[in-house]
Order: sequence, then C-alpha cells, then structure tokens
Amino acid sequence: MTIALDWHLSRALLEWQAELGVTDAILAEPVDRFAAFKALKDQRARPDAASQPAPGAVRRVATPADLPPGAGRGAGPGAGPDLGRDSGPDPVAEAARAAQLAAGLDDLAQALADFAHCPLKLGARSCVFADGDPRARVMIVGEGPGADEDRQGLPFVGRAGQLLDRMFAAIGLSRRSPDAESALYITNTVPWRPPGNREPTPEELAMLKPFLMRHIELARPDVLVAMGNVACDALLGRRGILKLRGTWAESQGLPVLPMMHPAYLLRNPEAKREAWADLLSLKARLKAGG
Repeated sequence: MTIALDWHLSRALLEWQAELGVTDAILAEPVDRFAAFKALKDQRARPDAASQPAPGAVRRVATPADLPPGAGRGAGPGAGPDLGRDSGPDPVAEAARAAQLAAGLDDLAQALADFAHCPLKLGARSCVFADGDPRARVMIVGEGPGADEDRQGLPFVGRAGQLLDRMFAAIGLSRRSPDAESALYITNTVPWRPPGNREPTPEELAMLKPFLMRHIELARPDVLVAMGNVACDALLGRRGILKLRGTWAESQGLPVLPMMHPAYLLRNPEAKREAWADLLSLKARLKAGG
C-alpha cells in the first residue's frame, strides 16, 4: 500500500524525528558517490544509441544497485571510497608530504583544510583543527568531531566536551587558561566528522595520521592524553581502553596517558572513579616535570 504524504505531514514527520534526536539521514549500506558518478558518466559517454535516453524520457540517477560488486564497500556504515583502488596518487604519501611542508600550526591547519583526498571532508561542514593554547604542557587527542563540533568548528564542545572541561578543571587545567602551565591544547585523530558519528576507518586514520604526528611535533607538549580507543589506535597502535587506561605509554618520544573518553563516562558514570585516578596520575606527572 502506498501512502501519499502531503507537505504538512512530511514536515510533521521530520519534526518528530528531530525531537527524537535524529541529526543525519544515512542508509543501511555505504554509497560510493564517486563510483556512481563515474558509472553515470561512462554510460553517457557510450557511442551506442541504445544507451542514450529517449527524448522526453525521465532520466534515472545511478544507485548503489548499479555499481560493480563491492564498489563503495568500506569498513563500516558510511565509509568512503575503497582506498585500496589504484585510482591516483597515494593519499597517505600526499598527506605526509603536505604535513612535512607545514612550518607552523597555521600552515598545518591550512594544509589540512586544503587536503582533498579524504572522503570525510565531503560530508562535513567544518575542518575541526584544535582548541586551547598550543603552548600548553598537555595535549589531548580525541576521536573525531561530533555534530556540535562540526557546527562550531571546535573539538569537544558537546556534552562530552563539557564533561572533559569539568574533569580537567578538577586538577587545575583549562583550555581557556591564559597560563601555559595550566592550559590545555585539544585536537582529534581526524578533523572532519564521520557520517553518523561512526568511528574513523583504519584507512581514514592512516591517511590523516601524518597530520596528527606533525601537529604533535609542532605543538611540542610535555604530555599526551589519548582519549578513547581511536586515539590509542592512532598514537599507540593498540586498542582496549579499559585495559590501557591509567598505564603510561610512549608515542613520538612523549609520555602518553590513555584515558576513557568522556562520552563513555556519560554512558557509564560508575567508571568516573577510574577516570579520577587517571587525572591524579596526570597531575602527579606534571608536578614531577613531565
């Protein structure tokens, strides 16, 4: 049975979904728009008349069903194009080259904004680079922007960010502090919001890791804090935050403290006791000189 939706009913349904917290319209399967566009372009370029639409016919847009088997299948829902295809320059090598050419943080932010090889960029509003004082002794590395971060262009500004601010304020650190000794500098593993707030894929992390490593080199903090599994994966090559948390490691020649992501703490308030222990460990490390 087909139900005809008028304008008022359609609007009411959208408002109802917005009240439920829906922020993005996504499909159950990822769609490779690049492959769809290429398939449509190739079809139009065929010389045989049979492939051309008849005059006055309704033009049909290519869909995922029209793509070759496996096209557009990423590592998860919303994943971008298959980065393993030999379709141009190596995006990891291009990222490494662009990152190393950056002489300062402003140069790096511009190089990241200009980087054209990451499909995450196509669906995001903002390139979320960093927040806080780059002179800070502590640099926090999170996962990636969410909806609030994408809108404001700053990391950790949603509910999880508000909790993060309260957590670090408890040990005398703030992203708004004018003093480098008590300041925070905050960034993410990826600067663009993944569709539907999914985790960045291994391909996306590998592609953007040169920018993160160069970011750390230029900021030169005394201590890194890896917030959650994705940050631990990028900095340490390991996952399992519940086992890693609280145990100091090393990356880029710097001490790294894995901590549970504030979003996890919002879902599991009982874990805040362990997070407080980690904060005290960080405070003691800073007092001892890093």
